Amino acid sequence: MTLIGYARVSTDEQDTAAQLDELRRAGCVTILEDRASGGSRSRPSLVRALAAVGQGDTLVVVRIDRLARSLSHLLEIVDTLRAKGAYFRSINDPIDTGSPQGMLMTQMLGAFAEFERALIRERTRAGLKAAVARGAKPGNPKMRARDPGAIDDLRHTLKARHLHELIDGRSRWLPLVQRLRPALPWALVLRHVRAVRPPVRTFTERTLVKACRTLVEAGYASPEILQPAPRLSPDSRVALLVADRVKTDPEATLAEIAAWLSKDLREPTPRGGMTWSPEGVRRVIARARGLGLLLAQPKNAMNGHD
Repeated sequence: MTLIGYARVSTDEQDTAAQLDELRRAGCVTILEDRASGGSRSRPSLVRALAAVGQGDTLVVVRIDRLARSLSHLLEIVDTLRAKGAYFRSINDPIDTGSPQGMLMTQMLGAFAEFERALIRERTRAGLKAAVARGAKPGNPKMRARDPGAIDDLRHTLKARHLHELIDGRSRWLPLVQRLRPALPWALVLRHVRAVRPPVRTFTERTLVKACRTLVEAGYASPEILQPAPRLSPDSRVALLVADRVKTDPEATLAEIAAWLSKDLREPTPRGGMTWSPEGVRRVIARARGLGLLLAQPKNAMNGHD
């Protein structure tokens, strides 16, 4: 397991020497640094740090404010690491998602964030109700008059907001789409995305395609994912799915993959049933190796049944 350190100072601060010393004492060998505002989510070294963290690794910071300036951004990073089987630790804060106590603290932070959002919604509704009681007409007067310029401005604002939301959350689902497309059809990729835990955005097939097209046009995804999918036999399709699972989760056992195919993906067995067995998964893995999708025999997936 690797400890990957991340340090940050604002553009008007001196240097990261004090943070680097603490991170090295904590056992970090690889340390990435940024000189940027904590409010920016596109810090180059943060992006590299998140990409470098693998299964079982831990991203370490000296304090939470060195990583994120908002609770929503912190929780998004924690979810990104959790999806990769990795952990997060802050040396001077009671957060270590590799321990039950630290994980509990993270869950409490998530509850506080949801409580804060609920309070904001409640205050907004109360303010609107009071304004209406005073005779005010909520909303933009130009929008009520159907002014073309105001409509165009709103459309542009909503489009930009949608793009930013996709960019911020893409690390949870876009890598999966880029691995499976265009080899598999959108309907099957959607089932795969919906099986991600914890759940990601609520997609339909149409909105998933639209989101991917938006990210391609903005330069955040490969245009290849929009190409038509080839026609595949059912056994080749399942081989692709299982090969991807084995490569991204090499510790998964045959029984775990069988449960994933049955419950999460609801993928029919070769005989039309809905319950996969470990032996059935073993045959699919052999098929995947025969197709060249798996070049080496996975240790646990080939030998473990529990």
